[in-house]
Amino acid sequence: MANVMESEVETGTRVHYEARSGVALLTLDDPPANTYTYELMQDLDRAILRARMDESVYVIVLTGAGEKFFCAGASIPMLNSVTPTFKYYFCLHANETLNRLEQTPKLVIAALNGHTVGGGLEIAMAADIRLARQGHGKIGLPEVNLGVLPGTGGTQRLARLVGKARALELMVTGRTFEFEEAAALGMVNQVFAADSRGGFLAQVEAYSQQFTPPNMAAKAIGNIKRAVQTGAELPFQDALAVERELQQLLFQSADAKEGLSAYLEKRKANFEAR
Repeated sequence: MANVMESEVETGTRVHYEARSGVALLTLDDPPANTYTYELMQDLDRAILRARMDESVYVIVLTGAGEKFFCAGASIPMLNSVTPTFKYYFCLHANETLNRLEQTPKLVIAALNGHTVGGGLEIAMAADIRLARQGHGKIGLPEVNLGVLPGTGGTQRLARLVGKARALELMVTGRTFEFEEAAALGMVNQVFAADSRGGFLAQVEAYSQQFTPPNMAAKAIGNIKRAVQTGAELPFQDALAVERELQQLLFQSADAKEGLSAYLEKRKANFEAR
């Protein structure tokens, strides 16, 4: 099958990379809270580019090492020790990295295995789908308590997820809350029971596999993502033009021919990401 590959694991950095069966798992690893520095963000940037360029990868999953934290945001000791100019360029690079993740035409899933606060939530919001582990952490943007704002896309992405009024309230109060409330607000797509068979990451992996060939047309998923991410920022008529062009590219694909044939022949489609 097109999506089957040998497991490829890379460690020794602050972001571990493992690719198998069409899914790239990127694990943030900076104990004790998986906070990020400029160095970790560089590692994440490289991992995103690696997954983007890997033609055998169709889904990218982000998670945190350990049991307690997905990511607690930017390292406060680091921010307290560097110059304002360094902080500015640090935030600029972080924005560029998350934009690269958001614009990669492959489905990105954030697996929130623990506390997801501050910059950690900003990373998660750059993913397309957020899955959370029940009872294993809080979520929110508490930067106001440090006298700053969520500066890695938080003010913009949260407003787009939950609306301006609700986003403002959450950010100016700085409160953190359970994953179930985040799901009700639309910040989290699903909350998985923590004690389910196989564990949280096994559930995430099973969820992710549904979007890989031969189960699903990966090119169609990538173009759906491109239409949404690009079109949402354009005037409506321009967004429709983007949608039409992406659809025309899909009409020329082998997977579209397979999908239409399978429907008419009343059989399950066998997609190949072509």
